[in-house]
Amino acid sequence: MTSALNRSSPPLRVMVVDDSAIVRGLIVRMLEADPRIELAGSCSNGQMAVAYAARHPLDVIILDIEMPVMDGLAALPKLLEGSPGASIIMASTLTQRNAAISLRALALGAADYVAKPSSDKLGASEDFRRELIEKVITLGRAKARKITDSSAHLTPVRPQFALRGAVSSSPRIIAIGSSTGGPQALLALLGALPASVQCPIVIAQHMPATFTTVLAQHIARGSGRPCAEAVDGMEIKSGTICLAPGDYHLQVARQNGTCVARLSQTPPENFCRPSVDPLFRSVAQHFGAGSCAIVLTGMGSDGCAGARILAATGAPILAQDEASSVVWGMPGAVANAGICSAVLPLTRIAGHLATLFERHAA
Repeated sequence: MTSALNRSSPPLRVMVVDDSAIVRGLIVRMLEADPRIELAGSCSNGQMAVAYAARHPLDVIILDIEMPVMDGLAALPKLLEGSPGASIIMASTLTQRNAAISLRALALGAADYVAKPSSDKLGASEDFRRELIEKVITLGRAKARKITDSSAHLTPVRPQFALRGAVSSSPRIIAIGSSTGGPQALLALLGALPASVQCPIVIAQHMPATFTTVLAQHIARGSGRPCAEAVDGMEIKSGTICLAPGDYHLQVARQNGTCVARLSQTPPENFCRPSVDPLFRSVAQHFGAGSCAIVLTGMGSDGCAGARILAATGAPILAQDEASSVVWGMPGAVANAGICSAVLPLTRIAGHLATLFERHAA
């Protein structure tokens, strides 16, 4: 729901960069239909975008990957340098190559990405329109707020949250939910985990198919732990990481005494598939207090309902703090619900997990 503050805020100035005149026109029409957005310009290649951005203030740039003259990846660092006040959203078709480029762009400083349907389906895709508008508004407002606070030399006020008590045992499984900003947060967190953390890790990251395949590969390399997209019925073993594949909900189940993955294409929850809530609910059912949930950066409140169920079993709930989040929607929801055991900067979550295992080591 749009708040009174957002309604009174000036519209966000957005530039669209795409070499296809058809795609560019469709995206422009989607943006212009929203009164919170002002089209600041449109360009057909990265070189034109860099030149335009140097002359015009921008809040958000929607940047295609594959373009002539200068592609999106080449233009990205130039745009980040020339328009430091703008959030850049990469636009990519659903190919494995483009998924890999999109994840590389996130590592270089892009705020997020949107997966474009084919041009013949783009205009009719309500899901794409909703996702695009939501990301433009959320990322544009978040960046503007941080710039305003920084320019005013405001010291962020550290909020006080009602936190739950200490954990009585080591987790037997870790469940993680993430969305916008999640790929980089996951790589940072999982890469920092000490060897003492050996329980299975299951993840629901809001991401389309193909992209999750590439993300699993990145996580395996960055963490030094086996990581794979879940396959229905696969055993979820200690020391491994299991990632929900795009367009499927992931849940855990018990089969012959072992933990296995269950996939489904039941309706999206919180507009998402995979969604964090189904994963958290299943972990609560089969592991209860013997689990630990982590909610990382992301828009919306997916994961909060499932985290409430987990918290009721006695499981610890950890949330990424606002300062280190790209968007403090999902972690903010669980923090403000008063169900967290800790609200921490991203760089401190791995260490906190380590203490849970060391504290209860045999």
